[in-house]
Amino acid sequence: MQLDYEKLNFKCGIEIHQQLDTHKLFCNCPSIIRDDKPDIVIKRKLRAIAGESGEIDAAALHEVKRGKKFIYQAYSDTTCLVELDEEPPHDVNKEALGITLQVALMLNAKIIDKICFMRKTVVDGSNTSGFQRTALIATDGFVETSKGKVRIDSICLEEEAAKIVKRTDKEDVYNLSRLGIPLIEIATAPDIKDPEHCKETAKKIGMILRSTNKVKRGLGTIRQDVNLTIRQDVNLSIKGKSRVEIKGFQDLKNMPKIIENEAKRHVKLLEKGQQLKKEVRKANKDLTTSFMRPMPGSARMYPETDIRTIRPDISKIKIPKLITDRSEKLEKDFKLNKDLADLITKSGKTEFFIKLAKKYKNIKPLFIADSLVNFGKEIKRRYNKEVDISEHIEEILDYLNKGKISKEAVFEILVEKAQGKKVDYSKYLLMSDNEIKKILKEIIEKNKGAPFNALMGQAMARLRGKADGKKIVEMLKKEI
Repeated sequence: MQLDYEKLNFKCGIEIHQQLDTHKLFCNCPSIIRDDKPDIVIKRKLRAIAGESGEIDAAALHEVKRGKKFIYQAYSDTTCLVELDEEPPHDVNKEALGITLQVALMLNAKIIDKICFMRKTVVDGSNTSGFQRTALIATDGFVETSKGKVRIDSICLEEEAAKIVKRTDKEDVYNLSRLGIPLIEIATAPDIKDPEHCKETAKKIGMILRSTNKVKRGLGTIRQDVNLTIRQDVNLSIKGKSRVEIKGFQDLKNMPKIIENEAKRHVKLLEKGQQLKKEVRKANKDLTTSFMRPMPGSARMYPETDIRTIRPDISKIKIPKLITDRSEKLEKDFKLNKDLADLITKSGKTEFFIKLAKKYKNIKPLFIADSLVNFGKEIKRRYNKEVDISEHIEEILDYLNKGKISKEAVFEILVEKAQGKKVDYSKYLLMSDNEIKKILKEIIEKNKGAPFNALMGQAMARLRGKADGKKIVEMLKKEI
């Protein structure tokens, strides 16, 4: 079935939730998501209460009817009474608020005059208090896309939910290490024209968020499991019928297909004369969706009385350069190719790279950039080992910059670091030309008549990390 999204009066908007790389929003606990054994365990039951309108939210009521008990895991050294809902929230994290204001300005939004936190009723167990604290920061922004402006309806700052550990019919287990991490929520207007446009818009907003260098980075750009740091929800409708919200996208590349399949589901239901329900649905691994709960409404919101009202001051807010602009500058200033410049900026290592490139004048910036963003991946692929390149690279580049080791040795030393070995730099020190010449003559003598490539292979095996590869080639040609 080929869909004409314009004729279908397709309406689509996206909500992006991004964790910030600061301490928690309402206490000084670190934003460290843990998986180890907890030393605190508590049990709770939650109930829904009426919101500011005097009504109980339908989604909250749906959760209460399940009658579940909730078990919460906590840690005495990285969680506190705020997460346990045994102590009122502290003052709002000023750094998190400042980052949110930065993002709002980058999205061309209007900062509101007075920031008031609200309580959003959430009784699925993901918050110990039975609600999530959230505040509207800005409205009426926009991003430019290939298909025109996509308006930004709202930008909010809120607290992240607890991490689900296990679900059963009678109880759910949550880990509180994630609860309270600052979270920016960005909601667009229904200006997205088709599934591919949705993907483009999500990528553009994600790029703007990463440009702050203050967002948490996980294993990918979209939450694939409970530990990743950004998630995206999509709202859509066709022909002016009921809106559906889709949660749980596994990755960005599958977003267009899931949206397309959901639109087809709507078309089929309408063709059969069936009613479309306003509901929240889950994105499945097979790229379909399934029912989660009724769509929440305004009845779940009511004022938070424990947090002071904030009058934001944007006079000192500095807007960072976009990743795309930084990438172009790296290309120009350090003669990097576009792909490598993009990788450096997206990795958040721009400033560190610039520092290294200026410090080590005898090393080409291209090699430094390659070492920072590609060597770790190659070590993981070949040896299934992780290594923090940034932690070790300066020590190694010092040797290279002074001409004591070869470029090839940099990778070999990082492999040893990844394997947890204590590196003996003496075995990587470069040989003199006379030492190299002596070894090359031995190889030629033992392999008389062998082709150049075969000799070169043996030479590299003997001299890897002891001499520059280019020098080995030149000297071997002369000896032959």
